[in-house]
Order: sequence, then C-alpha cells, then structure tokens
Amino acid sequence: MRIVIAEDDPLLREGLALLLRAEGLEVAATAADPDGFLTAVDAHAPQVAIVDVRMPPTHTDEGITAAVEARRRRPDLAVLVLSAYVEQAFATDLLARGSARLGYLLKERVGRVGEFMTALHRVAAGGTAIDPEVVAQLMSRNRPDRRLERLSPRELEVLALMAEGLGNAAIAEKLFISDGAVHKHIRNIFAKLDLPPTDRTDRRVTAVLHYLENGTPRA
Repeated sequence: MRIVIAEDDPLLREGLALLLRAEGLEVAATAADPDGFLTAVDAHAPQVAIVDVRMPPTHTDEGITAAVEARRRRPDLAVLVLSAYVEQAFATDLLARGSARLGYLLKERVGRVGEFMTALHRVAAGGTAIDPEVVAQLMSRNRPDRRLERLSPRELEVLALMAEGLGNAAIAEKLFISDGAVHKHIRNIFAKLDLPPTDRTDRRVTAVLHYLENGTPRA
C-alpha cells in the first residue's frame, strides 16, 4: 500500500510516517501544505492519502479542497481525513458525495494503533470508516426524527455500526449475531425508514445519512 500524508503539524506528520512504516506500509511522501500534497499525488500515484482537514494558508478547509482535487485527478484514490474535532458539515457531506474509499477520523484515534490501522485498511479496500465519536457528536447535535422511533434497540445498534462504516460481516461479529440476522435487521431498517428499492439511490448510504442528520430518539 503506497501512501501520501498531508499534515501541517510536523510532529504528527512524521509520527504518522514512522507508524505506517513500522507497520510495513510504504509512505511515498509527506507534505505540509495542499500544493505539496497534490504534487506528491501526481508524482507517486498513491493508493491512499491521509489528509488533515485544516491546512495552510487559512487553516479552514484547504485539506478537504485538496483531497477533492486529488480524487478528481485520481478517482481510485482512497482518502482518510483526520480532524482535531468533529466538523459536522464535512462529516455528512463525506457520505452524501459517495462513501467508497473514504474515511473520517479524529486525530486522537491515531494513538489507538489497532483501530487506526483497521480504519486505514478498510478505506484502502474500498470501504468507509467513520469515527465512533463523530457519529456520537453528530447525534447529540441534531433533533430526532420520528421515523427513527420505529426502530428497535437492536436495529439502532446495527444502524449506528453502519454509520461507522462497518460491513455486514463486521457488524455480525461486533454484535455476536449471524450474518442472516444482520441482513434481516437491515431490511427492517430500510422498511421502517421508508426506503424502498430504487436504482437512483443507495439505501444503505441514505439510511446512514438520515441517522447522522437526525440523531437518536432514545436517551
């Protein structure tokens, strides 16, 4: 796995590079600003980019803008975004744009090496990785939607794990239930959220977006 890192904090940038190399991964380049990041993407054709949300010169959304441009240049590029705190607009937009090969983690997650590496490999393999704390904070900020009250406690658990980017097999393992039970719960979720089959939308992504935007109806 060939990786490019875009992070303006030199300690975190070099720490990430050391961690990934220690895990046997190839860090092709590191960059401290968006221009350097895009130059590295063009030069090294990485499979994965790890990008800080806020970068010079204004430290607002330069990292996200650069990541979008990198994906335009290399549509198959997996992007794992790191943020010091939850940025709601981007977290929901991440899924709205399409969730394949995308991740959003809080920087504190890097210190939990096992969880961080699991998320990195999931994104590189084409999946989605959303930090559990991101999901929790988004839920607490939003008003509940009446449709979520239709879901059973187990269905809410399944939907929460879907929001973190877990696939059916991983959800089954996490909840100690069978794959068949997970499929049944997801079918029930779609039905209770009024999400009929359609070629125009991905029901899984729509259900997760609905959950992130409306929170949980239970205390």
